[in-house]
Amino acid sequence: MRKIPIPYYTGTLDLHVAEENLKAVVTAKMHHYKAEKGEEELVREALANPIGSPRLSELAKGKKRVTLVTSDHTRAVPSKITLPILLEEIRAGSPEAEITILIATGLHRATTPEEQRRMFGDAIVDNEKIAVNDAFKPEDFVHICTLPSGADFEVNRLAVECDLLVTEGFIEPHFFAGFSGGRKSILPGICSEVTVNENHSYKAIASPYSAAGVLEKNPIHEDMVAAARAVNVQFTFNVALDGEKKIIAAFCGDLVQSHEKGVEFIRSLSQCPSITGDIVITSNGGYPLDQNLYQSPKAVATAEACAGEDGVIIMCCSCADGMGGTHFEKLITMGTVEEIDQYLSKIPPKETIPEQWCPQIYARILKKHPVILVTTYLPPEQVRQANMIPAATPDEALELAYGMKGKDASVVVIPDGVAVLAVKE
Repeated sequence: MRKIPIPYYTGTLDLHVAEENLKAVVTAKMHHYKAEKGEEELVREALANPIGSPRLSELAKGKKRVTLVTSDHTRAVPSKITLPILLEEIRAGSPEAEITILIATGLHRATTPEEQRRMFGDAIVDNEKIAVNDAFKPEDFVHICTLPSGADFEVNRLAVECDLLVTEGFIEPHFFAGFSGGRKSILPGICSEVTVNENHSYKAIASPYSAAGVLEKNPIHEDMVAAARAVNVQFTFNVALDGEKKIIAAFCGDLVQSHEKGVEFIRSLSQCPSITGDIVITSNGGYPLDQNLYQSPKAVATAEACAGEDGVIIMCCSCADGMGGTHFEKLITMGTVEEIDQYLSKIPPKETIPEQWCPQIYARILKKHPVILVTTYLPPEQVRQANMIPAATPDEALELAYGMKGKDASVVVIPDGVAVLAVKE
C-alpha cells in the first residue's frame, strides 16, 4: 500500500493506493528543482539583467506616476519578497515617484486588508499606496480599443493615468490561456467585467487552441497580449515556483520576450507525456488555488488529459471559501451538464455571463468523466447540485471510483495538477 500526500488547503490529505493499482504518480520536475541561489538573490539578479529591456531603474528615471500591478489573494506570488525589491528598483531611478500598487483581481472578490498583510507584509500595507481592482465599477475604467477578437478593451484607469506601467506575477501552465504570467496581469487582471467576460466567451473557450501549454493561435492569449501592448506595459516581472511556493527562477523585462523565456523554463520542468488511468486523482496544489470550486477546473483539466475512456476523476479541493462566485454557482447547478452546455453555447460573445467559462469547462469534462469532489467545506448536497459526487477523504473517493471502474482499475495520481502540463502523444 502506497501512502501519497495530496495538497489540501494549508496542509495535505493522505491517499492510500494499493501498489497493484497504482500506475503512476506524476509530478512536475519544478517541484523538486533546486535553485543554486536564494530567492532574493534570484530576484535581484533578474532585475540586473532584464530581457529585451533597459533596467527598471532606468525606465523609472523622470517618471512621476508609477502603477505596479500585482496578483490577488488567489495566486501564490511571493510578493513579500518581490515587491520590496521592485519598489527599491523603481525608487533608485525615481526617488520621488508616486507609486500605486494595483491588485489585479479579474472578476474575483476584493482582496481583504488581512489578506494584503499576509501577501505583502505590514511594511508595505502601512506605507505604500494600494488600490484593489473592482471589475464591477464602470467609473474605474476607460475604453482603449477593440481587441483582435472584437472584444471591447476597458482597463483600470490607473494603468492609463501613469508614466510607467509595471506588472509582476508568476508563470505556470494555464488550462485555457496556455500559460499564466506576463500579459495576464492586464487581461483579465485589471479589466472591466465587460472585457473579461468577452475574453472568456463560449467561442473563445471552445477553441481547440485555448488549452494548457498552447500560445500559438490561442485567441485568449492573443487578446491578452494585444491588451497589454495597448496600455504600454513597459516592464514585466515573473517568477517560477517550486512545490513549496518558493522562487526557483525569475524573468523580467520586455512583455513578450521575458515571458517567452519564462515559458520555456516552465515547459522544460512541467511538461510530460500523459499517462492514462482508469482513475485519476489530483488537486489544485492546496491553498490559495483550492479556496473555492470556481478555481478547481485548472487541475481537473490536467486530470482530463490523463483519464481513459469514461475514466473517473477525483478532485481534492477544500472550497474553504465556498463555491467562489454567484454566477458560477447558479450556472453549474442549473441542470444537467448537457443542459448547461446547450444554454451557454447560445450566448453571443458580447453577452457572456460572468464566470460562465468555468461551468462550460466543467460541462465539457463531466460529459465524458464522472468527477468526485473531495471537500470538507461544501455540503454534499451542494456538490451533487453541481453535477459532482461528494466525498470527505481521498480514500473514500477512491472506494467510490473502484465501485464504478472495478477493483482492478488503474490509478494515476497527480498531486498538484496545476503544475503539470500533461501532453497526449
